[in-house]
Amino acid sequence: MKPRRDEEHEERQNYLGCSPSSPPSCSSFLRGYVLLFLLAALSFAQPARRPNILLILSDDQGYGDLSLHGNPYLTTPHIDRFAKGGIQFERFFVSPLCAPTRAALLTGRYSLRTGVWGVTHNKEAMRPEETTIAEILKGAGYRTGIFGKWHNGEQFPYTPPGQGFDEFLGFHNGHWNNYFDSDLLRGTQFVKTKGYITDVLTDEAMRFMTKHRAQPFFAYVPFNAPHAPYQVPDKYFDKYKAKGLDDTLASVYGMVENIDDNVARLLAHLDALKLRENTIVIFMTDNGAQTDRFNAGMRGRKGSVHEGGSRVPFFLQFPARFKTPRTVATISAHIDVLPTLLELCNVALPQDLALDGRSLVPLLENKPLPERTLFVSNNGSNEVKMFPGAARTQQYRLVNEGRGYELYDLLADSAQKQNLAKDKPEITAQLSQAYEAWFRDVSKKGFTRFPIPVGYAAENPVLINAPQASFTGKVRFQGKQGWANDWLTDWTNDSDEISWELEVVKAGDYEIELRYLAPDIGSDVMIAISDGKNSAKAAIAKTTITNHPVIPDRVPRTEVPERNWVEAKIGKLTLSQGRATLRLTKTGSGAVEVKALRLHKR
Repeated sequence: MKPRRDEEHEERQNYLGCSPSSPPSCSSFLRGYVLLFLLAALSFAQPARRPNILLILSDDQGYGDLSLHGNPYLTTPHIDRFAKGGIQFERFFVSPLCAPTRAALLTGRYSLRTGVWGVTHNKEAMRPEETTIAEILKGAGYRTGIFGKWHNGEQFPYTPPGQGFDEFLGFHNGHWNNYFDSDLLRGTQFVKTKGYITDVLTDEAMRFMTKHRAQPFFAYVPFNAPHAPYQVPDKYFDKYKAKGLDDTLASVYGMVENIDDNVARLLAHLDALKLRENTIVIFMTDNGAQTDRFNAGMRGRKGSVHEGGSRVPFFLQFPARFKTPRTVATISAHIDVLPTLLELCNVALPQDLALDGRSLVPLLENKPLPERTLFVSNNGSNEVKMFPGAARTQQYRLVNEGRGYELYDLLADSAQKQNLAKDKPEITAQLSQAYEAWFRDVSKKGFTRFPIPVGYAAENPVLINAPQASFTGKVRFQGKQGWANDWLTDWTNDSDEISWELEVVKAGDYEIELRYLAPDIGSDVMIAISDGKNSAKAAIAKTTITNHPVIPDRVPRTEVPERNWVEAKIGKLTLSQGRATLRLTKTGSGAVEVKALRLHKR
């Protein structure tokens, strides 16, 4: 009698169509079948690798800046193809300005709730206790990288390394002065790059994806084009000049087409790495167009609370999960990106984190979501005011620019030509009450210019820039508004002073350097710096003024130029832990221009 296990073996072979008298090929088939079964079981037992994320954001590219959306001049074949092959959110909204959109995108919360209430003077910084998507994904095992414009704080921990990003190449400010062979921050140190900035950032994102291809990654690529200054390679500029466009439009459209080419490079790189199938790729923009140009018939542009200021492209592909291209008409917004990505990546939301956004996964799966109202505000003053602001439902847009409420039916009147506020008083009252309640809620913590942190080992030395300063007397910004890269000028009176509010996280001795220019000063000029307890001072020398050699702008810029600044050591200052006001004063004849202070803890 055969052993029992042989009988069972025969029974299994007979079940599979094999018998002891079958040819050897049948047993080989059986072994292969069993092997496949075991591999399938093992695969089922192992959790699937979480998807990668590639989030591409462009700067000042409006809804109409795509050939897909009917632009009669612009050609964007790669982004168009990406959109048509994926899921297009036709009514997707952001904030009307750069920094607020980025804060909402990264946190899933309205920007005012995160502490962001402007675009410069430290008003663009998020509260450091805000939780970003990079921090959540990093905690789930993702490698995180940002390659481009940050614009949510200038010193650690307000910067990418302090907000969850492992790698960073780019800049902190609202715009950059030079797009060719730029000096960019790698982490906390400036490095010289070679080439056009959008190409360079794409190269770096590709390097990051290659380096981390064996593990889940989050690559955030916030390009700074087509934001001014208008610098673009010849082949793109010349193409649009040949169409009869003016220099501004030829520059903008040239920059957008360059972005289109770089989106194609990023997608091709994912294909080459065989990662495209399991990578969530998003393309979107941060606000409406920054100039008057084609915007698909919408009213308003960047800075406006009308439709054209905040309705932008949003396209998503995730081939492993969503196979069928389609268009989503339901309203959605920047605050929805974080919860959507976390659900798609099977990453839990921190229990104590309250979001304003909601997951769009049901819409991605072609399922409905309950209707809701989205809100937006835009503050251009030194205080946060309720207006200008707007509320957006699936059908209506309520707008108040400080002159009373206006109501528009966007389904019947996409150009917002007919104000229905008087014709539909109940809807106007309902939405105005909702907007005002929302504004009070997101503003309840108040707003402040956060003190500048110094003393962290993660960033030493610390560069403190002129737009972060306060000043008295005749001192003013060279560029009037104090946008990114600006400096202080007309510092002639000895009674005037420049000051910065600090948060000293570690007491100790700090060496102070002044970045300045002074072509007309006398030999008697002294610069002193004090925190009210200790002080240091030094004489500074006369300088010459030379602008940094850059590729010429296509259009005379409204922003300040980049200059070659001189650094002077002022001395050593002992700072105590806690809040401190650093005051800069001068004595002697002539004017001094101030770009920045550098504090180096010893």
